[in-house]
Amino acid sequence: MTGLGRFSLNQQTVRQWSLPELVAGCAAAGVRQVGLWREPVREYGLTAAARLVRGAGLGVSSLCRGGFLTADDPAGRAAALADNRAAIEEAAELGAGVLVLVCGGLPPGSRDLHGARERVADALGELGPYAARHGVRLAVEPLHPMFAADRCVVSTLRQALDLAERFPAAQVGVAVDTYHLWWDDTVAAGLARAGAGGRIAAFQLADWVTPLPEGVLLGRGQLGEGSVDLRWFRERVEEAGYAGPVEVEIFNPALWAREGGDVLAEVLCRYRKHVL
Repeated sequence: MTGLGRFSLNQQTVRQWSLPELVAGCAAAGVRQVGLWREPVREYGLTAAARLVRGAGLGVSSLCRGGFLTADDPAGRAAALADNRAAIEEAAELGAGVLVLVCGGLPPGSRDLHGARERVADALGELGPYAARHGVRLAVEPLHPMFAADRCVVSTLRQALDLAERFPAAQVGVAVDTYHLWWDDTVAAGLARAGAGGRIAAFQLADWVTPLPEGVLLGRGQLGEGSVDLRWFRERVEEAGYAGPVEVEIFNPALWAREGGDVLAEVLCRYRKHVL
């Protein structure tokens, strides 16, 4: 895949669209791949969603999200493993080769980052073979450090690779998201390391804008609006050997308030200008 042929639209970028609207809108715009989220897929119906996407000739670049693997009590751990096995099965039915993992934050009252990461590793050891049997690859996604306490104890690409490299590359890779990694001056070396090991499983784009809005989870910028050198990232992941989908994932209520077709057209225009 080259150029716009690698473009994938993550469902959250046009959250205002229903799944049928997403499929129809992508087909009308010539977009051939989508990144899906479990909640709207479940709401529509997993089997029906798989049939809908497949019938439109769309590929599913990833399914979000699995993870939240840091529980320190037996019941919480068992529930997390069960939920992730279900997510793997859902990805397989959708034809998504990648399940993106947001690893989880610190358990209530804990300050033990190392222990939390080790519990993630333990879970990957159990889930990796299960995913491989279903034709799905787990992608550990490092999130910006502002999310370390409540959402993801894996904050850098190095930390994600340190976890992933304990397991076969066919089972566990990493997700590279520009919104989360742009600030790290070691990321170029991390991308080269990830490429050498065949570990880049997913590549996602969003920009970083300031001032950050209230509620930073929903503060991702439209492509080209902010501080991230998106083309630099695209070139580095390609140099590292990644030739898969380039998924635009923007959490932004201002985009969700607009007509979905206009948002997609703008994203495609900015993708050509700032990424290709």
